[in-house]
Amino acid sequence: MSRIYAKPLPPGSTVMLAMFVAVLLSSIAVSYSAYWNRKLLNELYAELSVRDKAQAEWGRLVLEQSTWTAHNRIESLASEQLKMRIPDPVEVRMVAP
Repeated sequence: MSRIYAKPLPPGSTVMLAMFVAVLLSSIAVSYSAYWNRKLLNELYAELSVRDKAQAEWGRLVLEQSTWTAHNRIESLASEQLKMRIPDPVEVRMVAP
């Protein structure tokens, strides 16, 4: 019967294997990090877009509010729709407290 013996590993082969595994894991980590970075950057841009749209809407609402509450508009609505007018000085009566 003949015996089969395994050849001994050359010196430094375990170090090379460890380095290969380390490089492989490092390359996977770099790929995952780049993917995660792109994903977070896309989410950031989406949130910035939502913020910009909200700010634009806020600006339109403030402008609309200032338009609706403008003194000239209120005075014209009161005179046209409610038929109001500024009283003459003769029509004004002072009431004692």
